[in-house]
Amino acid sequence: MLSVAFAMGQPGGAPAQGAQSGGGLLGLLPMVLIFVIIYFLIIWPQQKQQKKHAAMLKGLQKGDKVIAAGGIHGTVAGVDDARGIVVVKIDDNVKIEVQRSAVSAKLEK
Repeated sequence: MLSVAFAMGQPGGAPAQGAQSGGGLLGLLPMVLIFVIIYFLIIWPQQKQQKKHAAMLKGLQKGDKVIAAGGIHGTVAGVDDARGIVVVKIDDNVKIEVQRSAVSAKLEK
């Protein structure tokens, strides 16, 4: 029974006549499509969000209401560009210095 199965195949394990092998560039097409889908669904929106956040940090000025890391709400009392520090006024007599990158969001006035 086993000899009949071997007899039906081509010698040397070559593909049957008319059959095509899946090699070449066509084999890479699924991987390329997956990368393109991942790029447009994950990487590109993340880059847009990072650019928007960087522009917001660069445009911080005195009087802006912000949320710092940890959920601290306050008003920008000063900006030190040389050190990358933002002074946030939390209450009448309370001011803290935070890194510019620690500002999570700017609230609309």
